[in-house]
Amino acid sequence: MVSFEANVQQFILDEKLVEPGDRLLIACSGGMDSMALLHFFIKFQHNFKIQLFVTHVDHMLRGRISEEDRHFVESFCEKNNVPVFSTSIPIPNLIQKEGGNSQAICRRERYAFFSEIMEKNQINKLVTAHHADDQLESIIMALTKSGSINGIKGMYAKRNFANGTLIRPFLMVTKEEIKEYLVEMGGSYREDASNQKDDYTRNRFRHHIVPHLKKENNNVSAHAVVFAKNLQQDDDVLNTIAEERFPHIVSKNNNNSFVLKIPLFQNEAAALQRRIILILLNYIYNNSNNVHSWTLTSSLLNLCKNDEGSAVIHLPNGFIAKQQYHEVVFEKYETNSEALLEAEVPINKWTKLQGARLYIGEASNNLALENQSSSNLFYFNSQNFTPPLRIRARKDGDRISLKGMDAQKRLSRIFIDEKIPIHERDTWPVLVDAKEEILALIGIRVNKGLSKTKRLTDDLVMIIDKEC
Repeated sequence: MVSFEANVQQFILDEKLVEPGDRLLIACSGGMDSMALLHFFIKFQHNFKIQLFVTHVDHMLRGRISEEDRHFVESFCEKNNVPVFSTSIPIPNLIQKEGGNSQAICRRERYAFFSEIMEKNQINKLVTAHHADDQLESIIMALTKSGSINGIKGMYAKRNFANGTLIRPFLMVTKEEIKEYLVEMGGSYREDASNQKDDYTRNRFRHHIVPHLKKENNNVSAHAVVFAKNLQQDDDVLNTIAEERFPHIVSKNNNNSFVLKIPLFQNEAAALQRRIILILLNYIYNNSNNVHSWTLTSSLLNLCKNDEGSAVIHLPNGFIAKQQYHEVVFEKYETNSEALLEAEVPINKWTKLQGARLYIGEASNNLALENQSSSNLFYFNSQNFTPPLRIRARKDGDRISLKGMDAQKRLSRIFIDEKIPIHERDTWPVLVDAKEEILALIGIRVNKGLSKTKRLTDDLVMIIDKEC
């Protein structure tokens, strides 16, 4: 126990994680790691001269069991005179509404609650129980997913969060050491049964990959911590140099476009070139991580290799990178798509679209159906949608109800699945009713309320003619 506590205290000192007067919010699930973290700080709070607070989130995914987890944490904090902020968030409802990755939704909602608590109570540090094994898992997962340095360098011991800092005091100790410490402290914890399932990527790595690595060398987690720290330090220095070089290579115009000077860019080392591109993307997309893909970065690096002729790359969210001899201009792609796509759809008449035409009319109109391929016809009941129907461009957050799916699917995900070019997505016609219910992403997907065969209640037909 003494060795464990001494190691953690030394790590906190070396990384400057805690200072006298800090107000710490400990994220506690009730599991082994976070309960050991809580025991540690309760024991040493007077040594560190800090104030402790605890936060717990019930994701409502395991019914009564997750309720008991919350009561367990609340009871422990009450016995030890530690203020606790707990809440229940209906994650199942959010998953049904949004679709997507359940773990990502849990994390988003959990950390949003942590941020709110910190801001309301002037708490300056959030404390999590991530440990050396977590660091190892994060690195090999990132390596499997892509070659991005941002992922491979793992978790930092501290980083900015909300109105303060997130710290990880257990990052240099293993899960086995944490377990031994909690046992010696006489502490109890709650076991989450979902941690034993292979449904999640991290669990599969934890159960099947990490044990093999530890058979080769039981100190592999400690090595991962050292590797991550060295890589983080190197990356931080290179990012600082890239930030210093950036204004000499990239300039901003009055119209919010950016101009990269290719000859100056080519004079920089490859490591700095990559980082200058990432800095530029951060400026364009307001520090959104959603655009930091290796594919996009590689495409832009290739664009900057040539200073002859011209070329264009279409970027996410309607931006383009336009290479013109010695420069690459990054700007918003101007289009008149709104004027073209915002139009009410008349009944029993054809509506002309870009590269196609659309007809919505009475299902009994045999004249309109003549010479039409069955693959172009979709029947529906007018009572299921609210008139008038109209064509518009896509909007952020657009979702469509599809046959065979309980949750609605994002149009953005459909575009990716169907490999629709980025520059075409903002002008792709979307058919909606007056309540913004999406009937069709024209030529790609239709609402589950539409049918290829006519049903007794169907009174309208939609025809999509791609040939005109």
